[in-house]
Formats: sequence, structure tokens, C-alpha cells
Amino acid sequence: MPRSVPPFRPSYLRAVRASAWYDLVVTAGFATPWTYTLVHDALSKLGGGLGLGTLPALAPMEMLYANLMGSVVVVWALLRIVRPLAVHGLFDGVARTLFASWQAYALAHGAPRWLWLFFVVEVSFGVVELAPWGRARRADRVRASA
Repeated sequence: MPRSVPPFRPSYLRAVRASAWYDLVVTAGFATPWTYTLVHDALSKLGGGLGLGTLPALAPMEMLYANLMGSVVVVWALLRIVRPLAVHGLFDGVARTLFASWQAYALAHGAPRWLWLFFVVEVSFGVVELAPWGRARRADRVRASA
């Protein structure tokens, strides 16, 4: 991490907030058992209708993990909407790297192909949020070696 938080442009904070709105819209349905049942059914029907694969039948542990993930992501999204900070973009970029890694793992092990749509968004927002930090770190190294 750079020695100090670099002065990011306002467009960076808009990107952090936009990624939070995406997370809120996409993940809110995972936060409760009642809404996840609807999301699960809709994704299965859509995936089946498009030939991209369906989800397995709901099980209590799957429901629990979906609800835990949905709850945490909703709270994290609300924080970034209400108070977007550059450091929130850094941590969100790291989280997106982890999410994309697990999505890639799932895809490699037979997950429905519609998951690619979410994977592409995760990677895209991750690049947008992490790239400025990489540039700032390189600039710190250049300044330190001068």
C-alpha cells in the first residue's frame, strides 16, 4: 500500500460509488431467505431458457451462505454509497479479485455459464478500482529512488 492515500480524482470516487450501486442492486436479493428463493428461481429459469445452465435445488446451507454473502455485501455497498473513500475502492478492488477468483473456480468446475456475466463485471470494476493504486505505488517507488 502506498505510504499515503494518493489524491484520487473525483471520477475515482464516482467509480467506487457506481460499483457499490451495482453490488446493491445485484446482491440485495441474496440477503433474505424469501428474496433469495425468488432470485434462485429466476436465475435458474433464465439460465435454463437461454441454455446457460440452471442452479441446483435449494438446500439450507446454500441458503445460509447466500444470505450471509448478501447481507455483508449490502452493508458494504451502503457504506460506499453513503461515504465513498479512495481506500474503500482499494479494499473493494481486493474483494472483487477474491470474488472473481472464486467465480473462475466455480466456472472451471461446472457452474452455470451465465456466471460469466458476473465474472466480467467483477474483473472490470476490480481493474478500475485497483489500477490507480498500482500507479500510485509505482510513483512512490520512483520518488523513493530519486
